[in-house]
Amino acid sequence: MKFVGEKDYQHGMDTKVGVLITNLGTPDAPTKKALRTYLKEFLSDPRVIETPKIIWQIILNVIILNVRPAKSAKAYATVWTDSGSPLYDIAKKQQAALAKALPNLVVGLAMRYGNPSIESQLIKMRDQGVRKILIFPMYPQYCAATTASTFDKVTQVLNKWRWIPEVRFINDYYHDELYVKALANSIVAFREKHGKPDLTLFSYHGIPKAYLDKGDPYHCFCRATTRLVKERLNLTDEEVMTSFQSRFGPAEWLQPYTDITLKELPGKGIKNVHIIAPAFSADCLETIEEISVENREYFMESGGETYRYIPCLNDSEEHIELFTKLIKQHTQGWD
Repeated sequence: MKFVGEKDYQHGMDTKVGVLITNLGTPDAPTKKALRTYLKEFLSDPRVIETPKIIWQIILNVIILNVRPAKSAKAYATVWTDSGSPLYDIAKKQQAALAKALPNLVVGLAMRYGNPSIESQLIKMRDQGVRKILIFPMYPQYCAATTASTFDKVTQVLNKWRWIPEVRFINDYYHDELYVKALANSIVAFREKHGKPDLTLFSYHGIPKAYLDKGDPYHCFCRATTRLVKERLNLTDEEVMTSFQSRFGPAEWLQPYTDITLKELPGKGIKNVHIIAPAFSADCLETIEEISVENREYFMESGGETYRYIPCLNDSEEHIELFTKLIKQHTQGWD
């Protein structure tokens, strides 16, 4: 095997500490071609799709990649800005804020799928002399399809290096006091501006139920998040609800489903809803287009009267404070 970076070490060289923040990813452009490239990488990940590889590759290449890219490109076009995709734009702001808050660390930014890639950013940090790296996937609730997939990619890259750095990894932070506080405060601030709803719906990205049955803790961590915020705000069980969105394919996913729930709520007398997406650390296609627009239509067409989306924490002061705290905790003992 040929290892890369074979001349990295030099006697007496200075070394640095770095943190690589990561998120899911984004296509390079809101086009069919760019979406095909992005979706192929994303949907080829065995952590995301656990269907036997031979069977899945036939379905993916023959059906999905010939149909879905055009549809997804249209959706991305509705949220694309002059700065690119919302997710990447916000991630860059988070990176800049953390670099300012942590001047003694090298702060890198990578996407699990698409650009900037994890490999390119690890190489960049290596070239900057970083010998101790904290990997920080910005998913509050651990899930094999997101957090573990990031770990897989990092180790896949480092497996080719001769001189690997010291590495630490953040698994989750859904139970952190500052995270719960920030979510709760965002709800309070939103209510001060828009009033109190009949229900606050906590909508999390879904996963196939089979993954839960096999031992993935994501479902439990999501429900714990809702409970912790509910308790902090002294809300009743009738005032909050947990649901799961973005299901894909015919298999059963975590329930209740967000879209179906929103169609049913008006018939139960719940016509004023605020919806929040605690599993996302930055607003993206799934929050801006799917939750804020598509699901709003389901609710209103079913008899709902008021539907409002509470934005993600993004690069808010409290969110950056949380990230800074977590990074300091996980880099303790490193010079």
